[in-house]
Amino acid sequence: MPRNVLLVIDMLKDFIEPDGALYCGEKAKEIVPFVVEKVREFMAKDEPVIFIMDAHDPEDLEFNRFPVHCVYGSPGAQLIDELAELVAEYPFAIKVPKTRFSGFFRTGLKKILEDLEPETVHVVGVCTNICVLYTVEELRNRDYRTIVHTRGVTSFDPEAHRWALRQMETVLGAEMA
Repeated sequence: MPRNVLLVIDMLKDFIEPDGALYCGEKAKEIVPFVVEKVREFMAKDEPVIFIMDAHDPEDLEFNRFPVHCVYGSPGAQLIDELAELVAEYPFAIKVPKTRFSGFFRTGLKKILEDLEPETVHVVGVCTNICVLYTVEELRNRDYRTIVHTRGVTSFDPEAHRWALRQMETVLGAEMA
């Protein structure tokens, strides 16, 4: 079984590209090189990379709170090109579509992690105070050792980003790297 698993959360065109429906800002583009580097590191060791990917129904109730984004099958719901091209042939790239903030809500992530039995789950992606936070919360409630790579996470809201990092470290017990 792998010692490590990398979760890449919502590195999708609608969040990362400037013309995306819910663009997370210039900070989102700035983390791309680090995220790519981290994915390459895991690939070099033949360790799993799990892509947690927003994939909404066009009538999703989330659109009452947020603009329409990452509609299943749309270009905006696709991985950014830098990652899609990198993992196109990688046999240990796993894609997990989600419809809510947590990567666990009505997805197969729980079973995937149970099958993989990782010692440590590493986390990168967007947005720190939304999907990253709620996925890390569930990882920690399942007692996974969790490392959040601070150079590989960001948010459109710098204050909420800092607050979420503190919550994950001091309340949830995730390690910051």
